[in-house]
Amino acid sequence: MAELNECHILDPRIGFEIENLKTLISTLESRDKIAQLELAMGEQLPELPDGNQPVALIVRHLEPLSEADIDKLKAFFAARNWQLYLQSKGADSIERIALTEADDLSEQFGRLYYQLPEYDLTFEFIPTDFTQVNLSVNRQMTKLACDLLDLKAGERVLDLFSGLGNFSLPLARLVGETGSVVGVEGSEAMTKRAADNARRNGISNTEFYSQDLTKDCTDKPWANQGFDALLIDPPRSGAWEIMQYLPKFNAERIVYVSCNPATLARDTKALLEQGYRLTHAGVMDMFCHTGHVESIARFEKVDS
Repeated sequence: MAELNECHILDPRIGFEIENLKTLISTLESRDKIAQLELAMGEQLPELPDGNQPVALIVRHLEPLSEADIDKLKAFFAARNWQLYLQSKGADSIERIALTEADDLSEQFGRLYYQLPEYDLTFEFIPTDFTQVNLSVNRQMTKLACDLLDLKAGERVLDLFSGLGNFSLPLARLVGETGSVVGVEGSEAMTKRAADNARRNGISNTEFYSQDLTKDCTDKPWANQGFDALLIDPPRSGAWEIMQYLPKFNAERIVYVSCNPATLARDTKALLEQGYRLTHAGVMDMFCHTGHVESIARFEKVDS
């Protein structure tokens, strides 16, 4: 454990508020019962709902907080235009706390946003969604992945582990109205989020499906229509199970994005054995000043 009062690696909106947060928590009656603070951040887009509150913190507490403690938290968060959430148990217990009369509490979560200007896209997400931790690198990464796929108008693309559409929507822009993108994701909530983001951005050439990708899904109707290119961005555990059936998609080009070079290397071996060759590989400093990197590799099908 390190004694930190500021962090120059974190976004300055939170990195230079660490000392103030520590001081705030130290004044709470229930300070010994605050187990964790969970952070999510987006971009400030005042024209959108909640867009003037681009920082959200979930305060996890082991015992109910007093009204005095909640008032202190509300004053601190309101002064900074942050979203405040309290969590006493599991994810279902997360509750947004109103700081102003304008705060909409009709849903469990407020909204956060980020943009990919290269593709004229605005993504909406909630504080508990998975998003890439480094927006600047994410913008460069999505462009690099799209460039490596070398897409043409009218092509069909499959995006595995598509999340909220971070890659799917840029890909859809590139293949145009005559092309299409199919995004597949294990989480039903994220699948819905991707479809909503496509609709909000006026994109109609995408389809999103929820599917356990550790199981062979090539018999699904969406899977047997043929794909020109494929993008895969799995979790740290990689995509070993998918490597066993991935060649059935018959994609000519594959881009594999990974947050774990070890599992990427393992899965690369499987792709090489199944008729693909590695054409490009690189790393990105997604997790600055840590030992972790984001990796990317491009494969193309070898003519038989």
